Amino acid sequence: MSEQLIGLGEQAFSVAVYVAKAPPMPYFATLHSVEPVINEQINTINQHCGNGWRKVFNVYAKVLFALPSEYYSFAKQAASWQAYRDTFLLQKNSKTALLFSAPIINATNKNQLHIIAGRTHAKNLLQQGKLNAQFNWLDDEFAIDTTNNIIVCPYFDYRQLSNIKIARLSELVAKLKTSNKKCKDSTWREF
Repeated sequence: MSEQLIGLGEQAFSVAVYVAKAPPMPYFATLHSVEPVINEQINTINQHCGNGWRKVFNVYAKVLFALPSEYYSFAKQAASWQAYRDTFLLQKNSKTALLFSAPIINATNKNQLHIIAGRTHAKNLLQQGKLNAQFNWLDDEFAIDTTNNIIVCPYFDYRQLSNIKIARLSELVAKLKTSNKKCKDSTWREF
């Protein structure tokens, strides 16, 4: 069986967040692909799976809203991160994904940003051979692989990924985008 992305959102994402486990609901036990959120599905997950999942969705929306606007238009689509979460997050045409499977990195697609939520999750993926990445660990919480557009950050929880750390994540994304642009520009000049 070939590798398959599993989660919520869009297969053709520009930003994907990877978490270790799916919500503990029967629907997710049989999910074998990436499917867009429909009909208040986020609220249903929040009601059945508790405050932890509510935090994941809230922090995800806050992260998207904080990403550099010169590269991402998420903050331009709604008046607030709350409105974005309720209207666009993980829905069809959102260009976002919340994935419960290991990353499938397409090195030729520099437009995809991969965010692994949690150092432990990232290290487990590496140890299990499910992720081939060369991380530069910036500290105990953040790591970056500029070749594959992967950033490891704290888990999507208010205490672990505070507003200050969301701002840092946004700065790392800007640096990643800038370094990719420089690589592309220098490659262009070589030909």
